[in-house]
Amino acid sequence: MLWLERIVECDDTRAVAEAVVRDDHPLADGDAVPGWAGIEYMAQCIAAWAGGRALARGEPVKPGFLLGTRRYSCLRPRLAFGLRLRIEVHCELMGDNGLGLFACRLLDGEEEIAVANVSVFEPPDADAYLGNAKQ
Repeated sequence: MLWLERIVECDDTRAVAEAVVRDDHPLADGDAVPGWAGIEYMAQCIAAWAGGRALARGEPVKPGFLLGTRRYSCLRPRLAFGLRLRIEVHCELMGDNGLGLFACRLLDGEEEIAVANVSVFEPPDADAYLGNAKQ
């Protein structure tokens, strides 16, 4: 499930992506997507940031997990089809244990329409974490 259209920026601490809310969106309801779906746009931008950093280090991209969010606030109950979102994520903390915290926001042009602090986890060995360790 890929909702992002393009990565605009990606550096050591932040990433910026763009996405258009489309009528074939898996959460489409009438003529829009629920505003709470913004958290997934944020999570996908964080994943792009993590993947970009891994590739820059010459490492494979690893799976990560959205643990949750605190204070997700969205000014729009619905994200209308055709809306071009700008998704910005900034790494506030990334521990050696794979736990991270990101300050995130969604924008419509210059208007900030959603903000959240998002917690993520990138285990060193995702297969072992999921119980898929090879015997």
